[in-house]
Parts: sequence; C-alpha cells; structure tokens
Amino acid sequence: MVLKEEILRRRTFGIVSHPDAGKTTLTEKLLLFGGAIHVAGAVKSNKIKKGATSDFMEIERQRGISVATSVMGFEYNGYKINILDTPGHQDFQEDTFRTLTAVDSVIIVIDAAKGVEPQTEKLMGVCRMRKTPVIVFINKMDRPTGDTFDLLDDIEKQLMIKVVPLSWPINNGPEFKGVYNIYESSLSLFNPSITDIEKGIKFDTLNEPALDQLIGNDAVVLREDLEMVEGIYPDFDHAAYLAGELAPVFFGSALYNFGVRELLDTFVKLAPSPRPKKSEERLVHPEEETFTGFVFKIHANIDPNHRSRIAFVKICSGMFERNKNYRHIRLAKTFKYSSPTAFMADKKEVIENAFPGDIIGLPDTGNFVIGDTVTEGEILHYKGIPSFSPEIFRYIENADPMRSKQLAKGVDQLMDEGVAQLFTSQLNGRKIIGTVGALQFEVIEYRLEHEYNAKCRWESISLYKACWIESEDKVVLDDFKKRKYNKMATDKQGRDVFLADSAFILDMAQRDFPKIKFHFTSEF
Repeated sequence: MVLKEEILRRRTFGIVSHPDAGKTTLTEKLLLFGGAIHVAGAVKSNKIKKGATSDFMEIERQRGISVATSVMGFEYNGYKINILDTPGHQDFQEDTFRTLTAVDSVIIVIDAAKGVEPQTEKLMGVCRMRKTPVIVFINKMDRPTGDTFDLLDDIEKQLMIKVVPLSWPINNGPEFKGVYNIYESSLSLFNPSITDIEKGIKFDTLNEPALDQLIGNDAVVLREDLEMVEGIYPDFDHAAYLAGELAPVFFGSALYNFGVRELLDTFVKLAPSPRPKKSEERLVHPEEETFTGFVFKIHANIDPNHRSRIAFVKICSGMFERNKNYRHIRLAKTFKYSSPTAFMADKKEVIENAFPGDIIGLPDTGNFVIGDTVTEGEILHYKGIPSFSPEIFRYIENADPMRSKQLAKGVDQLMDEGVAQLFTSQLNGRKIIGTVGALQFEVIEYRLEHEYNAKCRWESISLYKACWIESEDKVVLDDFKKRKYNKMATDKQGRDVFLADSAFILDMAQRDFPKIKFHFTSEF
C-alpha cells in the first residue's frame, strides 16, 4: 500500500529549451516555490555572486550556461517532485537526450519573443518519439512579443503538436498586466519584483466588476481573447495530454517569479506519476514489488574535494533500500550500497529508501557505465540510452609528461560520463576524442585541468563519421578490417569502429560490404 501511495505522489520531469530561453531560471523559481531554496540565484548576473542552484559546475557559472544535467528533488503540497534541468546548448544535446529516458513528462520553455527555435524542435522530436507528455511554458512575457495567437500557431506547426492554453497573458512587454489562469479561473497581476510572490485572485465569472477595476479597459480585451480561445482551441483533454498528443500552454516571466506558481500548481495535478518502462525482456510496471532501475548518467567529481564519482539511477519499480544486495546485470555481480544519495544539484544526503520515479545517486568506483541495469536478481536490460555517432574529432595529447596518470584517469572517467567518446586508433594507438559539439572540447580541457590536475592539447584530425560495425560473417568482417586498417579504431568497450573520412567513403564502404552493418548509435 505504501508503495502505491508513494508512486502516485511522484512527479519526475525534465525542463528543456533552446539556450537562453530561461530554463535554468524557471528551475530556480520552481525550487523557490517548493521551499527547497530561499534565495534564487541570478544565472548570469554579475551583481549577485550566487550562481543558479542547478548550475553547480565552475565552468557553468563562468559561462552562464548549463553543460550537464542536474537533478533536484523536493516536496510540494504533498507531492514529491524530481526536476532534471538539462543543458540547452546543442553541443550537449546527448546528455539531454539520455536524460529524457529518465523522465515521465517534460516542460518545454519557449522565449515569447523568439518563438520556437531549432534546438526546441529537436528535443520535441525526442518527446514525440517516446510519446512523453509535454507542457509548454512561454517565458519572458515582460518583454515585447508578437501576437499570442500567432505564437501558438507557430508552436503547433513547428512542434507538430496540438496546443491548448490553460492560462492567458494580458498584453506583453512594458504593458504586461498579468496572466488569467483559465484552468483555475483566477487572475494574477504582474508585479516586476524578483523577490515578491503574487497570489491569484479567484473569479467565479469573467463578468465580475472587480475584474474591470483591477485591469481597466484590458478586461474587455481579455474577455474577447478568451472567447476566441474557447472557439479556436479544444477543451483540455487529460488523456490526450498523457498520450503526448496535446500540450497545455502557460505564460509568465520566470525571472520575476510570475506565472510559475500557476504552472507548478497545475502541473502536479495534470502530470503523470511514474509510468511503466519497457525492457528488452518485458514491460516493467512501477507497482511491482521487486526493485529495478537503470543508470542514465554518471558524474565524476561531483564533489571535487573527495574525487567522488556518482551513478545516477532512475528507479523504475519496487522500493530501493539502503544496505540491501542488488544485482549489476552487465557485470553479473552483486553489490551493496551503504550510502545511496538524494540530490539537490551538488548537495546530496544519504537516504534509507527510494521509490519509482526517484533519482538516486550510487557511489561508483568504475563499475557502472551509462545504460547499466540494476535489479533484485531478475535479468532485465533497459534500453534506449544510446551514444550518438560523433561529428567532430580531435587527437588528445598529454601536455605535461609528469601528469600522464592523472590525464589517463581523467579521460577515462569523463568518457564514462558520456560527455564525449574515446576511440583508440588501430594504426598508431593514438587516442581520438569524438564529440557532437565543439564546446565539449573546452569543457573536457577545463575539467581535466581543474578536477584532475592534468593538461591536454588537441590536434586536429579530418574525419566525417564514426560508425560501429558488426557482421555475422567473420571472414567478411576481418577482410573489411584489413582493407580499412588505417581507419579502424576501438571504442572504450573494445568494439570495432570505422572512422570514415567523408560521406562518399562511408557510402562506398556500405555499398562494397553489404554484409556489414554500420551503426550510428552505440546501442545495437
């Protein structure tokens, strides 16, 4: 009974957006409303030295961007909320894609002035593929924007999903007066203060004279707009939202704490509790008594003073208990965890137990890789956490011969995190780092120096794509590896990888060797 109750009150969701849409600021304000923090950090402000809670790595504070997913859990109105704040920058999209496998729903943040941007479209594509329920929060209404109806049309077209506004803005920019919560029939008046929190004023009907007294002539416009909303958009259908076919829309300004309470209050009522998760063997339901979970992220040096490494595990079923033996499926070994942790970004506390939907941290000495499954004994394999074929490559060289051990350890641990991929050339044994974005090289270099006291330098290499290869015909595979010897490498798991110079070379190889399968993700 306790298990079912705990599952029903869990809400585990990711916040995604294009860079600079205000995603990390929204995360901060959700934590503020939940009482998890008492002062919100200004993400890029030079005046306020406190950084955003979710941006806990030093390089994130310097750059004012998120480069790694952070996990934050807190209690709110009887619900246990787990937020995963993801990187918005496209160079770190792989981390975001993997994180989306660990959430039950998503809030997409859109800048009201800029509308839907390319990264948002990509992320929505992943949500659509997994049928993940999505809520849209249109941020920065305190800045001048276009027509609200046009903006909603663009969202429908570009994100390829039906929308239904559950709140409605009264003007925008300097004239922004507030937001009418359609779902709750209440009005919140905008007060541009970073510290004050506004409470909504409840209305039984829109014809109440009090509405005209509060917002003057804008009351007439609001009534007309809401009539049009009723005529244009369907009624909110909860089942369609849970199926990923309909996106409720909210408006506000995260910077000024505005519209965030309405979003949070409605979100906890609408968003799904933990859902069944597909494994290779069967569909696993959260209500099952036995514990199962999977590793979707690894973070080295979450506490640089202790060189700690943590595996982030999403619990899919059953109750996790401290000091109980659990089976590591890939290694076929049993481990006991004496200090499992719950997260508030970089702050963590040891917990006795956790339930489906929760994200726990397991201290790791190198046993875990991303995608590992942990159970009470049943052989299960959770899938859908791939590494993508890199598009940018560089040789990594040791810039300080006295620190070669530190460099090797740093590279080894950072690759396990999934920030990039390591390939060893079969031709000369040189190490090649492959990433999906150039900024990742800066992050690797910075973290090697500041977390491992190692220095590296990069050498350019001209490659088009890395493909994992396999074949049922060993003779054909050996022949391919001999012919392409100077372009063959192995990945960290020792699998064969073909490093193609160009799209033409890759196309020729695929045509000349039809019995070989070329894979563009590491999961096959």
